[in-house]
Amino acid sequence: MALAEIYNKALDLLSRREHSRKELYLKLTKRFESKEDINLNLDRLEEKNLLSDSRFAEEYVQARRKKGFGPIKISAELEKRGVNDSLISNEINKFDDWEDLAELSFKKKFPDGVSKDYQKLQKQKNFLSNKGFTFYQIESVLD
Repeated sequence: MALAEIYNKALDLLSRREHSRKELYLKLTKRFESKEDINLNLDRLEEKNLLSDSRFAEEYVQARRKKGFGPIKISAELEKRGVNDSLISNEINKFDDWEDLAELSFKKKFPDGVSKDYQKLQKQKNFLSNKGFTFYQIESVLD
C-alpha cells in the first residue's frame, strides 16, 4: 500500500511542475518514512521518463533566464536542487547571449543608464552580481 501511495503522491507533485530527483525525494521524505520505498518509486518514475533531471534543468534555466538571472546564480540554484554539474553546464552553455540578458536586466532596473557617481555605479555592479552575472558580463554592460 505504501508503495502505491508514494508513487501517486510523486505523480501528483510532478503533474504540477518538473522536479529534480533530490527535490522530489525531500518532499516525499516529509510525508513518508520508508526511504527505500521512496527511492524505488523514484527509480520507477525515471525508467518511465516521468522524472528527469535534464528536463528539470532545461525548464529551470529557461524560467530563471526569463526573470533576468545570470549563469552563476542559476548554476548554484540547480546544484542546490541536486542536479549534477555536467547537466548544469550543458544547459548553461546552450546560451551565448548572457551579456545581452545582463544588459536587459540592467536597463529594466536602471533606465537612466550607467551612473557617473562611484557609489551608484557600485550599486549597479552589485545588482548585476547578485543577479548571477560574471565579472566579464557585468563589465560588458557598464562599458
